[in-house]
Amino acid sequence: SEVVDRVYKEYMGDAESPAQVRDGLLDAMGDVYFVISAVEVARYHRDAGNPVYFYEFQHRPSSAEGFVPEFVKADHGAEIAFVFGKPFLAGDV
Repeated sequence: SEVVDRVYKEYMGDAESPAQVRDGLLDAMGDVYFVISAVEVARYHRDAGNPVYFYEFQHRPSSAEGFVPEFVKADHGAEIAFVFGKPFLAGDV
């Protein structure tokens, strides 16, 4: 179907390597499990008349080196140190 073709093209593009396929699948799964529901909640808040701010944090922290695979940009909560500063990281004083 046309929809399936468009979705495949969006996430897989012209993937030629297993790493590119993996990245496409991770993007698709992230959108299904996180982004769609987050956008839905943001719309509910907007429709209720509240201001809504939506962002995607992709900066890979230097502390991820050696602990997180190279293809991971930023994990859940990685922005906390950047938004509030390192004193909010447990054990990192």
